[in-house]
Amino acid sequence: MDLYKRQQFEFLLQTAVERWVERLEQRFRGADRALDRIHAGLPSSELEGFVDAVFQDFLLDNCDGACFILRSLSQRRVGNITWDATVPIETLLIRMAKDQFSKLLSTKTIEMLEQHSGYEPVDMGADHQ
Repeated sequence: MDLYKRQQFEFLLQTAVERWVERLEQRFRGADRALDRIHAGLPSSELEGFVDAVFQDFLLDNCDGACFILRSLSQRRVGNITWDATVPIETLLIRMAKDQFSKLLSTKTIEMLEQHSGYEPVDMGADHQ
């Protein structure tokens, strides 16, 4: 992959991770609680909706956009994807790209939340004031 395309992908990924982490931290009031919620099992529909929005915002919800993502993640394993012979190839490519991007986004989100967790102020409670 060309270096400028690699840089564009890294920017896209970093932007998506920052936005997702910010949303989770605000929703669950901090990195620790967001991490706990992720480990307890965040509904997959929430992440899917976010990834759908990222693909739309960055104009990736098409064949070329999906191929850009898949080329960027070409060393990753596909896993178990059900192939429907009646679905257009573009739909399958977008599905694979979103699936792989979601997996990487999840991993990077946990990493960033763990970093943020180390910098959160400790709640000493009312007894220590």
